[in-house]
Amino acid sequence: LNHVHIGLLKMDCTYYYHSKIGYFKIKIENDVLIELDKVEEKQENENYSKILPELIKQLDEYFEGKRKCFTVPYKTKGTPFQEKVWKELTKIPYGETRSYKDIAIKVGCPKGYRAVGLANNKNKISIVIPCHRVIGTNKKLIGYSGGIKTKEQLLDLEQKCK
Repeated sequence: LNHVHIGLLKMDCTYYYHSKIGYFKIKIENDVLIELDKVEEKQENENYSKILPELIKQLDEYFEGKRKCFTVPYKTKGTPFQEKVWKELTKIPYGETRSYKDIAIKVGCPKGYRAVGLANNKNKISIVIPCHRVIGTNKKLIGYSGGIKTKEQLLDLEQKCK
């Protein structure tokens, strides 16, 4: 008979969510979202998390234009600067955009727009931490780990459902 100490049990879950713009890989650790990234194709789902149904419900609502912000628990892992940038991204209202320069100014590094871009690119929890809402100062869509087409689709969705 094996005894399992629940406090030491690490519950990991990987799930592939299908949205109207493609697949997103969801990673959950100990019932906390740690990754939500656009991927090319679905793979096998692994394990289960008690927050998964709620996250899927919230993503469905987002893609239907009914949800403007997310309430599932999540955890980021980055440098202090990255954490500061990601926190600022969560303040960008649904359907609005900010420039990399705007974010750089907000985090106290006015000339650090390239560093903001690099931090934005390291965001592992897209959509929930809305890095797609950051654009160039010339209003051009630049730099998105899920691809420019995905960034454009997310911004279009938000504009239509604002």
